Amino acid sequence: MKTIFQKSKKGSNNFKIEETGINEFDLSELIPSELLREYEIGIPELSENEVVRHFTNLSVKNYGVDNGIYPLGSCTMKYNPKINEEISNFNCFADIHPFQREEDIQGCLHVIFGLGEMLKKIVGLDAVTLQPSAGAHGELCGLLTVKKYFDEKKEKRNIAIIPG
Repeated sequence: MKTIFQKSKKGSNNFKIEETGINEFDLSELIPSELLREYEIGIPELSENEVVRHFTNLSVKNYGVDNGIYPLGSCTMKYNPKINEEISNFNCFADIHPFQREEDIQGCLHVIFGLGEMLKKIVGLDAVTLQPSAGAHGELCGLLTVKKYFDEKKEKRNIAIIPG
């Protein structure tokens, strides 16, 4: 597959900006000369349709959980039911501000608390947290939890073996 630069044809972008009535000005009057580029950027020149088709064709080459088994990776690469993704993107969840008043978000807190209670029963733990998002954030949370455990047992530990 050709890169978008290899598909570029000089003058084929056909994009024109209408006259605005705004007078032209010299950028060097506003921006120090050492910050101004002295060469062409080299942006590929293609029609809008060519750009859309190029990136659509690239997108179907991606491999992920929606088009095959993906056994490795963080939890973000595992299967998440689409209904869960849809619900978690509702404004009432996604747009909650950390300092929002508790009385305004009781429904969301009820759902989150209920999920935590179910997870505790499923895995047989006294407590769970839903705070870390995933990946490195989750790993940091796990390391801090383990550190607290050993600190409370008065065991000095300073080595963690982390798979690569």
